[in-house]
Amino acid sequence: MTAADAGAVASVRVRGWQSAYRGLIPDGYLDAMDIAANTARLRARVLRRDPSVSDLVAEREGAVVGWGCVGPYRHDEEPAPQQGTGTDGELYALYVDPDQVGTGAGRALMQALLDAARAAGHGRVLLWVLEGNDRARRFYERAGFAADGAREPFEVDGVAAPEVRYCRSLSGS
Repeated sequence: MTAADAGAVASVRVRGWQSAYRGLIPDGYLDAMDIAANTARLRARVLRRDPSVSDLVAEREGAVVGWGCVGPYRHDEEPAPQQGTGTDGELYALYVDPDQVGTGAGRALMQALLDAARAAGHGRVLLWVLEGNDRARRFYERAGFAADGAREPFEVDGVAAPEVRYCRSLSGS
């Protein structure tokens, strides 16, 4: 991802949220999401590039159709149990334009993100997903992730939207 991709990535991210989370978090929150504000935040993040984080885009015919981000696991409150080799990575985000769901863009982007995590020396990748997001959970399970039992409260505009953690080993894959 480059700074020039920020607008397209922001559009994918906002449209992805609005599609994937409709019915899980309040419509008012989703409808108020602003592509311009997201663009500015993404552009600033890319310009101050953190070398431990990989922001990748999926393109089709020269247009950005997906975005994902992977880096070191954020140990906010509960440390992830250590198993295997290497430090843990975290899949921070993976969004595909709603019109591109089912085209393979998400699978290709997932593989590139896993490759980036492996190249960074991560032994496992963890991610958090909304408990009620069944489509995303199936996608992650098909990609080799499994729920590890960790849960985290998440709230949007006063509505509970708990998250569950998924994990995947990178060894031997």
